[in-house]
Amino acid sequence: MAASDGNLRGKDVVINLRAEQGQRELIDRAAKVLGKNRSDFMIESALRAAETVLLDRVFFDLDEASYARFVEALESPPAVNARLLATLTAEAPWE
Repeated sequence: MAASDGNLRGKDVVINLRAEQGQRELIDRAAKVLGKNRSDFMIESALRAAETVLLDRVFFDLDEASYARFVEALESPPAVNARLLATLTAEAPWE
């Protein structure tokens, strides 16, 4: 594909993949159903999967009761920890 090809306009990175013939055929069939070319279909599918993976690491689903307990824990002061308090108020050994 030449760099002047319309499909490369605005796209500056090449991603090469190896696949089995059956995988390529399945991808091509699905892309055709959606009226897309293979590259656009694969990029859109990969981006959707990547977003899902990353969002799953940021957002989590809680029922109402669990959410209420979660908010309560966030808004409640932490329990007193005598050992931590002693460590934080102790004089530094180099002083």
